[in-house]
Amino acid sequence: MQDFYIIKILFFTTMAFVFTIAWTPFLTHFLYKYKLGKQIRDDGTTPLFSKLHAHKAGTPTMGGLLVWVTTLIFSLAFFYLAKFFPWSIFHDLDFLSRRETLLPLGCLVSSALVGLIDDYLDVRRMGYKKRGIKFSHKLLIYTFIALIGAWWFYFKLDWDIIHIPFLGTIYVGWGYILFFVAIVVGTAFAVNQTDGLDGLAGGTLLIAFAAYSVIAFSTGRYDLAAFCGVIVGALLAFLWFNINPARFIMGDTGSISLGVTLALVALYTNTAFILPFLGVIFVVEAVSTVVQILSKKLRAGKKVFRSAPIHHHFEALGWPEPKIVMRFWVIAGVFAVMGLIIFLLDKTI
Repeated sequence: MQDFYIIKILFFTTMAFVFTIAWTPFLTHFLYKYKLGKQIRDDGTTPLFSKLHAHKAGTPTMGGLLVWVTTLIFSLAFFYLAKFFPWSIFHDLDFLSRRETLLPLGCLVSSALVGLIDDYLDVRRMGYKKRGIKFSHKLLIYTFIALIGAWWFYFKLDWDIIHIPFLGTIYVGWGYILFFVAIVVGTAFAVNQTDGLDGLAGGTLLIAFAAYSVIAFSTGRYDLAAFCGVIVGALLAFLWFNINPARFIMGDTGSISLGVTLALVALYTNTAFILPFLGVIFVVEAVSTVVQILSKKLRAGKKVFRSAPIHHHFEALGWPEPKIVMRFWVIAGVFAVMGLIIFLLDKTI
């Protein structure tokens, strides 16, 4: 039976790639036709960033639509095929389940829609300081989405434990709600910070979701593994067009929603403490941003990095963009393997 589940995951990964490649020209045409291009800030607050990325002005954003729309279509299509047709093959392929994938899908779509609105307002120079939704307001919205997920886990799934590799499982009671929200919001912020170079966020997310598909399969969460497989296939197609020079960029509609979903997958598999390995680049990017902000506030404007997040620091040092992205991919892959080793060792002990 496990062989079938492996085939199912690989089938969805492949089909998601093919399907996403197929409808990409329609999205590209729409983005270019309506000039939904990225706005590069040039107000003097980030002079180095503006100089380094001036050539990217006008590159269409909202490319993250490719990933979450494909995932939504696959989830609903096979759910309704199983519902309306009696053939067992459709029932076996359906991976939308209340216990494993309904909440991740709901949070993926809801957070993606918020990001889509933010991207649109930014492109049209609307919203807070003509840059979309104010950061504090976005933080509140995503915290609310995270709270819904925490409520579902705590009250519907009776989840109030945290597993720490090699140390065991600890009971945290209602504190799990705070833990849940911190993981979801923190991961969303970290992935969003990583979306700054062509292919960087897409490649590192692909590695993380591929690793979590393995973990979900290993823990018997086959629907969740298939769900991750769809995301991996769609991300692979997205990368086809996002590799430097990018045809379009991911935007908040992709980066934040996939960050939220990645955190949910980690929480569903009770591997939140392995997430920093599988998403090591996200951690480094987020920490570099926080360090830069604190340094400027506490040290009278002095900076630790030439520009933050850290990928912009390497740009400022003169590293070519593809070199930064490729090396970050390598680091992400190595740490993902380390994370899988830790997971498997912990499971066998």
